[in-house]
Amino acid sequence: MSVQRSRLALFALAVAAFAIGTTEFVIMGLLPEVAGDLHVSIPSAGLLVSGYALGVAGGAPLLAMLTARMERRHALLLLLGLFIAGNALCAVAPDYAVLMLARVLAAFCHGSFFGIGAVVAAHLVPPSKRAQAIALMFAGLTLANVLGVPFGTFLGQWAGWRSTFAAVTGLGVLAAVAVWRFVPPLPDLTAPDLRRELGVLRQGQVLLALAMTVLGFGGVFTVFTYIAPILQQQAHVSIGATGWVLVLFGAGTTLGNLLGGRLADWRLMPSLIGILAALGLVLLGFAWTMQHTLLAVVTVFVWGVAAFATVPPLQMRVVQQAGAAPNLASTLNIAAFNLGNALGAFLGGAVISAGLGLPAVSVAGAAVAWLGLAVTVASLALQHARPPAGTTPCAELG
Repeated sequence: MSVQRSRLALFALAVAAFAIGTTEFVIMGLLPEVAGDLHVSIPSAGLLVSGYALGVAGGAPLLAMLTARMERRHALLLLLGLFIAGNALCAVAPDYAVLMLARVLAAFCHGSFFGIGAVVAAHLVPPSKRAQAIALMFAGLTLANVLGVPFGTFLGQWAGWRSTFAAVTGLGVLAAVAVWRFVPPLPDLTAPDLRRELGVLRQGQVLLALAMTVLGFGGVFTVFTYIAPILQQQAHVSIGATGWVLVLFGAGTTLGNLLGGRLADWRLMPSLIGILAALGLVLLGFAWTMQHTLLAVVTVFVWGVAAFATVPPLQMRVVQQAGAAPNLASTLNIAAFNLGNALGAFLGGAVISAGLGLPAVSVAGAAVAWLGLAVTVASLALQHARPPAGTTPCAELG
């Protein structure tokens, strides 16, 4: 495949990732509008966020198994079809129940798309650039936080929340056309044996890789879930300026995602260990810097870099360890990211409910990230002690 064709294929995957990321997070900025229009409470509207997360976690393994025998481009197009249908239904939902159903339907494609997409992206480029290719696809997800969510929120506030979902539906159609046009057929990636795919769950290193994701990203969302009250109550950032600080966080995530891809292609496990160690340090430092406006803003940017620098190596680690059956493992890792989000949100809320204060939330986030670091170090130690056949311990350190 030519370099130009590979770039266009990666761009198509990134556009789809942008659309999926936008629909996942934009609801948070539109809760008052949705609640008012559908005559439900803000907490009830907030369950639309939880419904999406459950759809991701439940849909990821289910859709991975249902599409296991499909050619990878066809599987991606099927998943984008679910995404388009779910968001179109969101745009016309007559009541809360239908909107919840539509959100879950749209979420079903999320985990499987990123799981399969990561495998496809890695095979569009030479082996030495595979983590960077995954990072480029996930750049669409990070850009959704920088551009998609703020503009989607503005559109929904100006023209009604349904217009945002109509726009996301259009993005989904554009992404499907781009995937159909530019992503080549990849029959060699089709999994002919579903039992082989399920067999990855018996591999200790795959399970450790999933645990790294849950804990490493769980540390991020322990704090990020409560970033608005932290900025407003601790850093004394105004309500109007909070959104701009989050845009800065999004810019950091974009930079971190690309940096993480390059580091993972250089030396995967040592880079992941360094990134998780740095993430824990940033979160620990945020417990102090959050009480000073300028330092808090700077820390939020650095935190964004460290947080999303973990994504490409964590995803690459699962694909690497799954060997000949990467599809289900890659998809389960996306579910693991979402499980980490839920775990972090619960832990941060528990800290607040215990009356320990918002700075303690950041300390808890650092502790979770460092638990992920400990699992990563243990995984590398086990790999070094028992390297795969035909390799040397030193060769496996990368």
